[in-house]
Amino acid sequence: MKMFLSKKAACNTHGQDSSYFLGWEEYEKNPYDKVHNPNGIIQMGLAENQLSFDILESWLANNPNAAGFKKDDGTSVFRELALFQDYHGLPAFKKALVEFMSEIRGNKVTFDQNKIVLTAGATSANETLMFCLANPGEAFLLPTPYYPGFDRDLKWRTGVEIVPIHCSSSNGFKVTQSALEQAYKDAEQQNLRVKGVLVTNPSNPLGTTMTRSELNLLVNFITEKGIHLISDEIYSGTVFNSPDFVSVMEVLKDRKSSCEVQNRVHIVYSLSKDLGLPGFRVGAIYSNDQMVVSAATKMSSFGLISSQTQYLLAAMLSDKKFTKSYIKENQKRLGQRYRKLVSGLEKAGISCLKSNAGLYGWVDMRRLLSSKTLEAEMEIWKKIVYEVKLNISPGSSCHCSEPGWFRVCFANMSEETLNIALERIKGFVESMAPQSQHQRTKTSYKKSLTKWVFRLSQSDGAREPEER
Repeated sequence: MKMFLSKKAACNTHGQDSSYFLGWEEYEKNPYDKVHNPNGIIQMGLAENQLSFDILESWLANNPNAAGFKKDDGTSVFRELALFQDYHGLPAFKKALVEFMSEIRGNKVTFDQNKIVLTAGATSANETLMFCLANPGEAFLLPTPYYPGFDRDLKWRTGVEIVPIHCSSSNGFKVTQSALEQAYKDAEQQNLRVKGVLVTNPSNPLGTTMTRSELNLLVNFITEKGIHLISDEIYSGTVFNSPDFVSVMEVLKDRKSSCEVQNRVHIVYSLSKDLGLPGFRVGAIYSNDQMVVSAATKMSSFGLISSQTQYLLAAMLSDKKFTKSYIKENQKRLGQRYRKLVSGLEKAGISCLKSNAGLYGWVDMRRLLSSKTLEAEMEIWKKIVYEVKLNISPGSSCHCSEPGWFRVCFANMSEETLNIALERIKGFVESMAPQSQHQRTKTSYKKSLTKWVFRLSQSDGAREPEER
C-alpha cells in the first residue's frame, strides 16, 4: 500500500543533498579509527569543541552532588527535576546562563534573565526567531559565506527565504554598505519582503569576528529599513586572538540606541561551541522585545531543555572560579590548535584566511583548481573526500561565490589525528603539483599564442579594430 506524506515532509528544501551533508554521509560509511580503520575518512567537517573535555570532567568529579542531582547538603532533588516541566526554565539556570554570557563578553554588557528564552540548541533558537519575525515567503539577508545548516534551520519548516549578501575575499569577506544595498535590491526584484538580516559573529565558516564598524553599519542599515537584526553569537567564547569579540549588544549600548531599535535586535546563543556540549541541546534567544520573548517562550514548548540538564549546568556555570579558568584555558587551547592547523597547511603550500575565533580554518585552495569554477571546486572536494579520505566542507556549500575555499575543522579530534590529516593534505598537494605545473604551462602557451595572433593581426591593416 502506497503511503503519502504531507507537502512539508516531502519537500526538498531541507538541504540534505548539500555537499556539506553528503560529506558527512561518506564519513559515516568509513570513519577513521586509529586502530580499527586507520585508512578511513577523518571528520574535518564537524565544528565540535573536544579540546577541553578534561576540564569539564574534572569539575564533575569534584562536584558529585550536581551530577547526582543532589543539593549541597546531599538531599536529592531527583523527584523535583523529574516532574518539572515549566517551559520558562529553571530560574537558577537562566541566571547562571546570562551571567556566563556577560563574562564571555568581558562584562561589558549585562543580560536580563527575564528576556531570555531557552531552546533545544541554537538550531531551535534560529528557527523560532524565523517563526516569530517573518511569514512564509518573506526574507532574511545573510552575508556569504554562511553556515550550510541555515538552509535547513531558517527555511525548511518556516517557508522563509534567504537572500545572500555577497561578500568578497578582496576585503576579508567583510560586510559592506554596497553589498547590503544590493542584497536588499535583489530581494525586491524577487518580490520578497525583507524582514531582517542575520549574521554569525564570530563567523561560521570564516572564523573571524565582526568589527565595530561593521556592526554599526548593520545597525544603521536595519534602522533605515525598519527591519530586524539577528546576531548568532554561539562562537563568542571561542575567540583566541585579537581583536576581541564585540557583541552587537555592546554596540547598541555605546550608541545609546532607542528602545525601538533595540527591540529589533536579537541574540542567539548556545553552549554547544563554547562549552563543547552539543549533545546537551542548550540554546537561547535573547531579545529586548517582550512580545518576541513571550511568543518564543510559547513556541519553546516544542523543544525544551531537560530539567536535569538545566540543574547540572546551573551549578557548573554558577562556579565563577571554574568559568573564569575554563574560558581562559579553552581559548588558549583553541589558539594553539588553530596555529597548528595553519602551520601544517603552510608546509603544504596552502594558506588560510587570518582568523581569531571558531573551531575551523577558512582554507584557500584556489591555486589547486583547474579552473575558477564551481565544477573545479567540486572536483577537488571529491578527491579530498574519496581519495585523501578527509571530510571538509567546500565553500559552495556555504554559498561562497568564489570557488576554491574550504572550511576545515580542527577542534573535534586529537592532535595525533590532526597530524595525520595534515600529512594527508600535504601528500595530496604534492600529488597535484605536476598537474598544477601542466596547467601553468598550458596557460602560458595560450597567452603566448594569443600575443602572437594579436601581433599578426596588427600587421593586417584591412581589419577593423572590433574584429581583432
